[in-house]
Amino acid sequence: MVDAGVQFQVGDFIVLPFDTQHDCDQPFGYLIQYKPTSEKLIFCTDTYYIRNRFNSLNYILVESNYCKDTLDANIEAGYIPQSMKNRLLESHFSLEHVKEFLRANDLSQVKKIVLLHLSDSNSNAERMVREIEELTGKIVVIAEAGRNIPLELYPF
Repeated sequence: MVDAGVQFQVGDFIVLPFDTQHDCDQPFGYLIQYKPTSEKLIFCTDTYYIRNRFNSLNYILVESNYCKDTLDANIEAGYIPQSMKNRLLESHFSLEHVKEFLRANDLSQVKKIVLLHLSDSNSNAERMVREIEELTGKIVVIAEAGRNIPLELYPF
């Protein structure tokens, strides 16, 4: 069983689960440290808010599900039911909230940001990458099925 705040080890990785906000039981994000290099990453998807703040991260893998203005336009055009809007707002990270999360954290050692769980109809991958690169000055990529995203762990 995994509990928030109780770290465990898997091989050379130290994993610390932390609470996130989502519409399910016990949603977690994970702070993962690779012992041989001490590099750290966070993995967080299916959330609309992260309370924790992190220092000395090297990689951020985070949900960026939708752009609020795109969602609003899709609802107004009738492509998305209004009832879906509240679920998205209360369960998934918008581009705007991802940017707030990134502003609240120490990005000085971040090498790469990977955006996860983009909506097929309510997101714009190019816009998300551009806005987060402009905000952070970091390399930003989109996770896609079958895509291999190297993390270039030092010294490997």
